[in-house]
Amino acid sequence: MSRTVRGENCSSADINRIIREFCEKYSFLERFSIGKSVAGRDIPAVRLSRGVSYTLFAAAFHGSEHITSNICLMLLEELAAAYKANASVEGIKIRKALEGRGIIFVPRVNPDGCEISLFGAAAAGERADIITKQCAGEFSRWNANLRGVDINHNFNADFEEVKRREREAGIYTACRSRYGGTRPESEPETAALVKLCKTENIHHVCALHTQGEVIYWGYKDHCLSRNRQMAQILAATGGYALDVPTGTAVGGGFKDWFVSYFERPGFTLEMGRGRNPLPIEKALEIYLKAREMLTVCAIL
Repeated sequence: MSRTVRGENCSSADINRIIREFCEKYSFLERFSIGKSVAGRDIPAVRLSRGVSYTLFAAAFHGSEHITSNICLMLLEELAAAYKANASVEGIKIRKALEGRGIIFVPRVNPDGCEISLFGAAAAGERADIITKQCAGEFSRWNANLRGVDINHNFNADFEEVKRREREAGIYTACRSRYGGTRPESEPETAALVKLCKTENIHHVCALHTQGEVIYWGYKDHCLSRNRQMAQILAATGGYALDVPTGTAVGGGFKDWFVSYFERPGFTLEMGRGRNPLPIEKALEIYLKAREMLTVCAIL
């Protein structure tokens, strides 16, 4: 297929433009906003097929992982094209598989963090000097939002334990990554995703991250058997390994909150291999390797 999204860095403006183009080409797609970032940047979402429940794909929680926005949009474009043509992706007839259900895509959860990672101090506005000091000028590895809060540590999943682990790691204040904020859902980006999940009937979630080619599944003993079965299917189709996070990566994450709050399945896919930020030129390669796994995840 002819691809709109390629291995090129995408600003938040580019993300919005691409989504508009998709919605013009595929009139059945629905674009809506789930909220605004700290800097007032839009956090767009796209719905493919209306139904009684939805699979949710969310990407770019961390600024340095902006490549996952490209991967998320590649999946959206391919599934939308197959839906329109009544065609298959990886042997799955998409329109048939989505009867009575749908998919919601949030390609860029943390637009401010991605802008900082991509464009440096110029994207930080009045906080440019503060952020420059916090990351020692290494803007490309910036993960947090504009206030220095790591979105994927800011969800209400054992938050006090998250803060204890931060202190053990010497993290006490806003910084480039791993600082969860003063309270859960303190950040507008976190609150927007929580509201979306509480508003829509989300069957299961898939958070796209980099890197390692592993799947983090479940959280503690919540929804354990169902999560494990689905995770094993994903691992078998994608060649990714099942893994369990450790240290400051435990708790406070989107998948952790969703699984524990709703008692429904959730997965974190650590895509690709290397050091973040992964080369944007690798986006299509990473997507194609994971395409079957992502497509299966969409319709499980």
